[in-house]
Order: sequence, then C-alpha cells, then structure tokens
Amino acid sequence: MLATIRHWFVDNFVELGREMRLSYLPPLMVYVAAGVSGLTGIVGTFFVKEYLGLSAAFLAALGFWAGIPWALKMPLGHLVDLIWRHKAGLVWLGAGLIAASLLIMLGLVTEPLRMRAVMSIEAWFVLSALLSPVGYVLQDVVADAMTVEAVPRVDEHGQPLPAATRRLMNTTLQTLGRVAIIGGGVLVSLVNVLMFAGVESLPPTAKAAIYSEVYALALLIPLISVAGVLLAGLLQRRERRRLRARGFAEARLRELLEPPLEPVQPNWWILGGSLVFVVISIAVGLSQLPFGEEIVFLASFVVIVFLMGRLLRELDGDSRRTLLGTAIVIFVFRAVPGPGAGSTWWMIDALGFDQSFLAKLSLIASVLTLLGLFTFRRFMAERSIAYIAGFLTLAGTLLSLPTLGMYYGLHEWTAAHTGGIVDARFIALIDTALESPLGQIAMVPMLAWIANSAPANLKATYFAVMASFTNLALSASQLGTRYLNQIFEVNREVRDPVTNGLTTPADYSQLGTLFMVSIVLGLVLPFAAIWLTRTLKLRSA
Repeated sequence: MLATIRHWFVDNFVELGREMRLSYLPPLMVYVAAGVSGLTGIVGTFFVKEYLGLSAAFLAALGFWAGIPWALKMPLGHLVDLIWRHKAGLVWLGAGLIAASLLIMLGLVTEPLRMRAVMSIEAWFVLSALLSPVGYVLQDVVADAMTVEAVPRVDEHGQPLPAATRRLMNTTLQTLGRVAIIGGGVLVSLVNVLMFAGVESLPPTAKAAIYSEVYALALLIPLISVAGVLLAGLLQRRERRRLRARGFAEARLRELLEPPLEPVQPNWWILGGSLVFVVISIAVGLSQLPFGEEIVFLASFVVIVFLMGRLLRELDGDSRRTLLGTAIVIFVFRAVPGPGAGSTWWMIDALGFDQSFLAKLSLIASVLTLLGLFTFRRFMAERSIAYIAGFLTLAGTLLSLPTLGMYYGLHEWTAAHTGGIVDARFIALIDTALESPLGQIAMVPMLAWIANSAPANLKATYFAVMASFTNLALSASQLGTRYLNQIFEVNREVRDPVTNGLTTPADYSQLGTLFMVSIVLGLVLPFAAIWLTRTLKLRSA
C-alpha cells in the first residue's frame, strides 16, 4: 500500500518537478499574471453590490461583452505567427490596458466624486470591465505562442527529440501553465484572506480603504507579465552565448534554439473575417439594437466556424475529425449557463458570507485545484476529452446539490442535528473542497493535443482558433445566464448611495427554481454533445 502511494506521488508530483525547465519560466510568468488577476474579484463583487445598482441580468450581459475579446484570439494568434519575432510588443500593449482598467477602479474607490464629474460611476465600471479582458487576451495569445518556443525540438547534441518525449514535454508545460494560473490564484487568495480579516466589522470608509489597497496592489499584475517577456529575451541571449562559445555556427544555433518555421503568408480569410466580426460587434454595441448580444454571438459563431473550416484543411482526415469532435464537446461543456450573480448575493445576504469567508473559500478552491492538477495528471493524459467531460459533468451536478439544498434550509436542518457544527459555512467549505480540483482538468488535454499535432508554423493560430471557439462558449454561457435571470428574476437590496434610501428590496424567491434549471441544463447539455460526436463518428483528443 505504501509503495503504491509512493509510486503515485512520484509519478504525479516529483516527476512533474523534475521535468521543469528554465525555458518554461517566461510563458509561465505570463500565465501567473493571468492567475493573479483574480486579486480584485472579491473587491469587485462587493463594490458592485454596495455601490452600483446593476441587475443580475445586466451583469450577465456585461459578462457577455467582456467575453467577446477572447473570440479575437484567432486573428491575434495569426498576427503572432506573422510577427513571430516581435510578438513581445503585444504583451506590453496588454499590460498597458490592464493597468488602465485597474487605475479606473482605483479611482472609483478613492475619488468617486471626481470620477463622477467626468461620467457616471456605472459607465466607468463598464469601461474598466471591457478594457481588462482585451489586455489579458493580448497577453494570453502570446503566452500560448511562447510555449512553442519553450519546448526544445533537439537535445543538447543537436539530435531530434523523440515524438513521445516532445508530447510528454508539451503535456508537462500545459499542465504547468494551468499550475501557474492556479498558483497565482492561491497567492491572491492568501493576500485576500490577510487583507479582509475582520473587514465585516469595519465602517464603510475603512472598507473602501482596504478596497483601494487591493486595487493598488493589483498594479503588480502587468509588471509580472512584462517581466516574463524580458526574461525570455535574456534566456535566449544567454543560450546563444553558451552555444556560440562551444563552437556552434549561426545556422546550427538557429536549428537548436528556434523551431524550423516555413514562411507564413497572411491568411486574409482570418484577417478579413475577423475584421467583419469586429465591425459588427462595435456597430451593434453602439447602436443598442434589440437582441444585440444575440446578433453579435451568431455573427461571431458563423465567422469562427467558417475560419475553423479553412484551417481544418491543413490537417489530415484523422486529425480533422479529432479536432472537430474535441471542439464540439468542449464548446457545449463550457457553454452551460449558470445562476449568475444572484447566487453570490444570496450567499452574502441570506447565509452571511462576508469578504473574509469568501476569501477563505477562494484560497481553499485554489489550493485544491492546484493539487487536483497534479493528482489527475495521468488521468488527463490517458483519457479522452469526451470521457473527462462526462466525468466532470456528473461530478459537477452532484456537487451543485448542496447549494440547492441550502436554499431550501438544508444547513438549518444539519446545524440543528449536529450542535451547530454542520452549518452553511461548513457545507460550503466541504462542497468547495470537493468541487475545486475539477475546474481546470478539461482544457489541459486539448491544449497538449494542439501543441503536439498542429502544423509547426501555425501553432499560435491553432491555439487561438480553439481558444476563440471555446471562449465563445463562455459568451454563450453568459447569454444563457442572462436569459435565466430574465425568466427567474433575482434582486438584491439596493440603497441610494447619498440618502441611503431603499430603492430596490431584496427578492430571492425565484432563486431555487433558477438553481434547479441550471443544474438540469448542466447535466443534459454536455452528454447531448458527447452523444452527437459519437453519432457523427467524430473523435476527441
């Protein structure tokens, strides 16, 4: 028994550490910056609840628009392939947009009157919410491309590495990328736990001071990603000097340090189609047409599917069926709508979950998700996406039931029969502990498959196409969430910030039905997608 546990620990933890290379560090730093972006999540939740009168449906619609930039990973990925040697500039641009978004929120917390003199607080919040994802998508698309450079193609003697070795290295790096993102989440959760300790008893002015400290600290996020790009340049120059000192010629240096790339010509289908998508999105957004989100979603879906069809021609028949089947399963799995912001509001108002407790939940979730990536490493490598999606769907459905139960008083019954031990917070902690490791598992096999199977000169484009398609699924999820919140309306208490008069009373009467509908959809839709791929004789990675 002990030998089995030791063998499992070595395979999933020690081995991953042994496979870490210094060349992996630059893209991992950009991924860490993405993980650290969650630093402002709890502050943002309470800022919206305490200072803004935005409805759950409006926030779901804003989430839809904030997700649209991620659909632009496709032209950005192709742009990275076109300007491969100058791709670091996109990280700098993304860092600037992220910093601008954070400075807006810092201004809203510290100088709301001055900000309101320019335009409304709500308008500033929307602008910040839209700037941030543009910055992160610019950095993410470059990080994906940097993973291609980070995995060597030849050994130190100049001999090509075996395909199985490179596949394991790609899987390792993609796993470490998820580890870096979640590790950043663990770090910010620790910071939130420390900064929000005892905040529930503070007056509003003291809470605002802590909120401003969090946003000021978050300005380190763009610096981390920029540091990763700078480190990549330093490592490459150092390696060139080392090999040059050993007598390698310049041609041999390029073979050792750079992937053999064929010249990439601009794909005007990608660039032109993406331009059409951007024009449609901006025009519809500014015109405020009825069903604007639906128009943008359908237009972007058509454009992305069309461009995916063009790129699928670059693959052989077996790889084409695998990519298509994987895309369908992942899209539907990520497109499942949720209950929306009303769920968090109810937990805050009805269950008494304050900033400090939500920070602790976030910390537990981040730590256990990190451990889950190690624990399920072999599971991810050996199982298909369809199998993993089915497993995660069943697990997610079961783990959503305690929250539904608490809405109908489960925590009151358990607390009464356990001397107050198994209360709402106890159930939330256990549920979070069980659910956390599952969230990041589905994406790793798909990313590793792309890194290992896509054409060498179009890696960034294929990463971006699949990311655009799967991130569009998140927009579909936000759209579905908005529909659910319009059908089953949930309202928190809203008071005028000046007079403190009640403008909207709290109403969570329909939240139970909303929970049940989202749970049923979360169970049925992914299995329907798996059945469809089987019927069409498609495969999954």
